[in-house]
Amino acid sequence: MNILLLGSGGREHALAWKLAQSPSCTKLYAAPGNPGIGEEAELVSLDAGDHGAVASFCTEHAVGLVVIGPEAPLVDGLADTLRAAGIPVFGPSKEAAQLEGSKGFTKDLCQRASIPTAGYVRATTLDEAKKALLAFAAPYVLKADGLAAGKGVVIAETREEAEAALIDMFGGKFGEAGAEVVIEEFLEGEEASFFALTDGTAILPFGSAQDHKRVGEGDTGPNTGGMGAYSPAPVLTPDLEAQVLREIIEPTVATMRAEGNPYSGVLYAGLMLTAKGPQLIEYNCRFGDPECQVLITRLESDLTEIMLACATGELSGQEAKFSDKTAITVVMAAEGYPGTPEKGGPIDLGASEAGGAKVFHAGTAIKDGTLVANGGRVLNVTATGANVTEAAAAAYTAVEAIDFPSGFYRSDIGHREIAREAATRD
Repeated sequence: MNILLLGSGGREHALAWKLAQSPSCTKLYAAPGNPGIGEEAELVSLDAGDHGAVASFCTEHAVGLVVIGPEAPLVDGLADTLRAAGIPVFGPSKEAAQLEGSKGFTKDLCQRASIPTAGYVRATTLDEAKKALLAFAAPYVLKADGLAAGKGVVIAETREEAEAALIDMFGGKFGEAGAEVVIEEFLEGEEASFFALTDGTAILPFGSAQDHKRVGEGDTGPNTGGMGAYSPAPVLTPDLEAQVLREIIEPTVATMRAEGNPYSGVLYAGLMLTAKGPQLIEYNCRFGDPECQVLITRLESDLTEIMLACATGELSGQEAKFSDKTAITVVMAAEGYPGTPEKGGPIDLGASEAGGAKVFHAGTAIKDGTLVANGGRVLNVTATGANVTEAAAAAYTAVEAIDFPSGFYRSDIGHREIAREAATRD
């Protein structure tokens, strides 16, 4: 079977790496891809925003499955166009993708389906938002309603900070994403992520992870798209996973189906593990980045077969088998990130993969025959071990083998779990 993968980041490199291993994959195309993805797939020039061109390519090249990596084409309705052309797609429809495309949509669904989540107010003007703050105590959680590349959330410690952030949001800091704002109750607890695949009816649990959003050591500084992650997340115990499926994932799938917007693809649930139990922070309608890298590294099942079953409504009976090992990924970013990153810095991967690690390309390019940085997050250095401590040691050994003078990384990915493991040994 010929497959088309859309996207150009570390998430897509991980997916390409796994899809290419499948006996079912005859030919893998990727658009636009990156140098790492180019080692696994034939790169083609396609604009995911040109739905007609993507559909024509699929017809001309007998593509039997399209995998849409990033969220924007899903929210834009590309999956609908391809399905209308009879092409199987892994990813939700435009209507279903509102679970990520509109935080207000998701909060309203949670209310209708009695899904545990933080209290909230939706506001469409600055004055409404300022008045809504009166219903909440500090710290204030402010979210741009639409897509903001994972950076549209502000946690303000004071009323003054909250009002300043609201002025920024309604003033265009996040573009159209900030035309509406959701103000939420602050939840206390530890964050974790749970993944499930669904064809709209059947649900296949797909693992857990924890990531590090802040740019600085000790989880400090501004939010990023993610500076590292590990899987599985031990804090999300089997009992808690069962509770998440029962109270969050299953009601979401059932409600979407009952309301005429069946969800097909991956449901990425960002959770807060509170004293009252798991509560939904938000949904993403695609694999996380860098969570995908650690999930896919642990996956032992045939990803192509699972995705095709999901896309064709035949997910029931499928299994997803994962290694018992822990996988961890460390993001190497370009100086300036998450602001304006320094592009063009040369990279020498050296012997970084000699010890079994895998380097997924996120924001790279080839310039005059040299691998260079071409984005904010540039490399995802991924390794496995018996636990987080061992996996982290292997990943950082690989990181140290890479020569990337204009790059930086956090040296404490997995620190919470590493501390818990040390306490257990003591």
